[in-house]
This record gives sequence, structure tokens and C-alpha cells, in this order.
Amino acid sequence: MKVKVKYFTDKIERLRYIDGKSDWIDLRAAEDVTLKAGEWKLIPLGVAIELPEGYEAHVVPRSSTYTNFGVIQTNSMGVIDASYCGDNDQWYWPALAMRDTEIHVNDRICQFRIMANQPEIEFIEVERLNGKDRGGFGSTGRS
Repeated sequence: MKVKVKYFTDKIERLRYIDGKSDWIDLRAAEDVTLKAGEWKLIPLGVAIELPEGYEAHVVPRSSTYTNFGVIQTNSMGVIDASYCGDNDQWYWPALAMRDTEIHVNDRICQFRIMANQPEIEFIEVERLNGKDRGGFGSTGRS
């Protein structure tokens, strides 16, 4: 699959897979950001991507983002659909600082993957389901 990418800066590394370890792709801060604990900011990621019709991108923090920078993603997971594909539709990452922090240009702060859209689903109402009952929400992991 070929995907068009527009870069808004030459200061960040170009998109690539995470060194053969994963099929996720790192995204990097496109500007220096200083945040105090409790502050929120949309961090520019320096790219706009024209996703193919029928696909969307899922954007999540890297596993080291909180440890390295003390920030969390405010919307838990970002979903970018194929309609967000204009020349000025730069991707951003919504960060909430849990401690004072600095993020520098080219720091890897989040990652994404491209996924096929969910197929159209028809919901059928029933009185009972056939699966084995697992005990309800939050019941796994108990001794």
C-alpha cells in the first residue's frame, strides 16, 4: 500500500516502521514544547497523511512516553479518518502534563498504525447469547 505524506518540517525523521520490532510507526514532536504539571497542549507531529479510502489511523502513546516525558494522551486513543487529508491537516497529539516536562523536536512521543475501517454491521437483538459466561466485567485476574 502506498500512502502520501506531507512533512511540515525537515527537523523530524521521516516515517518508518519501528526497527523491525513492530508494525506501528513512531510519530515525533515537530516543535519544542515546555509544559508545567496540569498544562495541556496539542503537540504538532509535522505530518499530514492522505489515508486510502476505507482506512483510518489509530494514534496512541509509546510505552515509554509517560516515563520519559510525564505526559498522557488526553483522548486515550486518537482516530484519524480518511477525510482528514487536506494540505494543511497536520496531525497533532493532545498531551496533558502530569509533571513539569520538556519535549524536544524529533522526540518520539506517540505511534500509529493504519487499519481498515470496520465493516458495516447489522445488530440482531436476542434474549440469550451462546458463549460461556466469564463472570462479568472486571472478573478476570482474580485468584
